[in-house]
Amino acid sequence: MRIGIVCPYSWDVPGGVQFHVRDLAEVFIAQGHDVSVLAPADEDSDLPPYLTSCGRAVPVRYNGSVARLTFGPVTSARVTRWLETGGFDVVHLHEPVTPSVSLMALWAAEEPVVATFHTSTVRSRAMHAANPLLRPSLEKIRARIAVSEDAARTVHRHLGGDTYIIPNGVHVDAFDVAPRRPEWTGTPDAPTLAFLGRVDEPRKGLEVALAALPAVLDAHPRARLLVAGPGEADDLLKRVEPRVAAATVVLGAVSDADKASLLRSVDAYLAPHLGGESFGIVLVEAMAAGAPVVASDLSAFVAVLDGGRVGVTFEAGSAAALGDAVVGLLADPARREHLSREGRDQARTFDWSRVSGQVMAVYETVLEGAHAELAEPPRGLWSRFVRSVPGTGVS
Repeated sequence: MRIGIVCPYSWDVPGGVQFHVRDLAEVFIAQGHDVSVLAPADEDSDLPPYLTSCGRAVPVRYNGSVARLTFGPVTSARVTRWLETGGFDVVHLHEPVTPSVSLMALWAAEEPVVATFHTSTVRSRAMHAANPLLRPSLEKIRARIAVSEDAARTVHRHLGGDTYIIPNGVHVDAFDVAPRRPEWTGTPDAPTLAFLGRVDEPRKGLEVALAALPAVLDAHPRARLLVAGPGEADDLLKRVEPRVAAATVVLGAVSDADKASLLRSVDAYLAPHLGGESFGIVLVEAMAAGAPVVASDLSAFVAVLDGGRVGVTFEAGSAAALGDAVVGLLADPARREHLSREGRDQARTFDWSRVSGQVMAVYETVLEGAHAELAEPPRGLWSRFVRSVPGTGVS
């Protein structure tokens, strides 16, 4: 199958949607499909051969965060050229209402369109604002995919219609067999905890984790919190107790391989996010690596953790509740082992081998519908016209 995939966010800046598009494209390519990805990117960057740049992105405040997007006549021309030369059987747009290349591809596409929605917010300003713009083009979207129940509710609230729910995927085996790193591996008297995410983005909750650390250090004075992710943590660390700052190791941005090793090495993974999460891919990665998960009780996180069966949840934003949850978990090795085992099993449901099959089934359903429409006899004004023309063979 010839598949065109559009990512609205800059390929140069790591993010969940970019990783999802990258992995989906590479899985389909490995399966023998012909895949082309269109995304904003610096053309001087080391881009994969399947990626076409539609221009350099610029940072824009968007839906409570900062996204790197591109828009305008140059982008429009590149979108049109990509579609005209692609010969795609299906075009798969990610975040099609984001004011970037996905929206422009929706306007221009004549091919069958599948759209994946990643966002989960009670009030999506983007969807609300884009609704009038999308209405004429909504009929082009033959199938909608949401990455979670929360994302599906957001789509239904703002755009109406039904969606398939297909989660984000993870290469589970890559985390399951990652080597442990001695410098990140905890011991009974010096356990290690991990936090992954933009350290200077408040909704990721690092400040909550740091506020919870004194309770952990009271019980385990040699505990360490390993913080991985882009951004500057200096301002946060200046405001905490000296022992908390000393126990916090800032690793900066890490590679995929180092992320897997980090999650394989620690005694627990902390996800103290405050909101705005539609899925929780890093929870799945932690479970795949065997790290017991302690996560805030956001509905998307609770769903990934199967209602709390395969992880510990606490009241979002409560440092006291997080501290109690971590202290309790570190005091119970049997429970950590149980959560590690159950989490690994749960992570398998999100493996790309399964998720890619679900996405492909949507493509095939869409194409069957498109072919059936082409096979139908003509209707409407044109049908009535040709019926009136002798010799057309139309009865």
